[in-house]
Amino acid sequence: MRPSNIFLATLIFLATHGLSSVSAQDRISFWTTEVEKDRLEIQGGIARAFTEKSRIEIRVIPIQENLLAERVTAAYAAKSLPDVLFLPLDFTAGWADAGILDVPSATAAVNHLGKETFAQGPLNLVRVAGGYAAVPTDGWGQLLLYRKDLFHQKALPIPDRWDRILEAAKALHNPPLIWGFEPPTDPGQVYTQQVFEHLALSNGVKLTGPSGGVSLNTPEMFTVIDFYKQLNDFAPPGNRHWLHTRMDYLSGRAAMMIWSPFILDELSGLREDQPVLPDMTKGEQGYLAKNTGFVSILKGPNGAAQYGQINCLGITQDANKAAAVKWVEFLLTEGYLKWLGMAAEGKLPLHKGTQHEPELYIKGWMGLEFGTTRSKISEFYGTDVVDVLMSGLDGFDRWGFSEGKGELILKIYGTKIIPEILKRFLDGELSEKQAARLMDERVKALEE
Repeated sequence: MRPSNIFLATLIFLATHGLSSVSAQDRISFWTTEVEKDRLEIQGGIARAFTEKSRIEIRVIPIQENLLAERVTAAYAAKSLPDVLFLPLDFTAGWADAGILDVPSATAAVNHLGKETFAQGPLNLVRVAGGYAAVPTDGWGQLLLYRKDLFHQKALPIPDRWDRILEAAKALHNPPLIWGFEPPTDPGQVYTQQVFEHLALSNGVKLTGPSGGVSLNTPEMFTVIDFYKQLNDFAPPGNRHWLHTRMDYLSGRAAMMIWSPFILDELSGLREDQPVLPDMTKGEQGYLAKNTGFVSILKGPNGAAQYGQINCLGITQDANKAAAVKWVEFLLTEGYLKWLGMAAEGKLPLHKGTQHEPELYIKGWMGLEFGTTRSKISEFYGTDVVDVLMSGLDGFDRWGFSEGKGELILKIYGTKIIPEILKRFLDGELSEKQAARLMDERVKALEE
């Protein structure tokens, strides 16, 4: 749900402390999709600190996020992969299976840092045969945002269950002044897949069944699809994508929506380029933020879940593996809080602490600043919100990854077949059973 930042960068940040004294085998490259100028400067600083400590030179090379797969594929064919990659979960299992990522090296880093020091949900999502495809680094869990002030006026319970969500949507729906709930419906948006998948997981719908095969044509899925339609009845018409839902909530025209914690920045009113509309501030800075509640784990009739998006550090097969492991471990320890501080609202610490201080990095993250005018998350939103953000870390879930279906998930997200079929259902072309059957058939066809 976070829009991609496209930044044409050719700068390479070099940690060049004593180049003449560093041998060729102690020079490694790091590809990063954090390509904004200020983030590159931070990464360059971390690299210089690492070089000073280890005498290993680091080249920090920016790669546009939307070009990562293409560049990695070409580098793999040319046997010129970087030593370490910053990559989303989506690529981990497939690239490990293809021989791009080195499982023993990532596993060694995880074991040395301590498996118990990581959030267990994300760690399970990168698990493959023989260990771990990559090392979980940072991520975010999807949240349901709701207007606490409006809920209080109507004496409504926290919308953490499906029945409570529908109850509140009905009670607060007053179009065109305010819409009860805004789910995305744009079939061309990954955001639509993310929200739908969150709701499916919350009703116990996994990508695969007990046999290990794709299993989406189930009664539980029928219920999810019907629930999505009920939510859509309390939303404005049209194809809604991430910008529509965000702007409606920020302007006070939506009582509830599902979004990533990247909205904490905009919601605070501290961003000079994204102000909350004056009619919602009531003369008080941060009024909307202080009157927004957050739910991390949603409970459906047959389950409970939080959708999690995680980023990882992968060590490649072409790497100087000993040096690469040291760099990964440095990033997740001495350089970690600087790394998370690049976008603290959307970079939750998946490495929670050390064996001696289990919450070291969680506590450190709470003191990080966000927004263009800089404010600490824990001070602006309070410890209750921080607790909500952190509560789901160990339970982050996704379709397919823990079942070894990472490559299939890539195809599902790439083709956007789930949002496409969902939109046809919402437009009345399909029944919920027809939609579930078609989802099942189309996903199975992607495996052939």
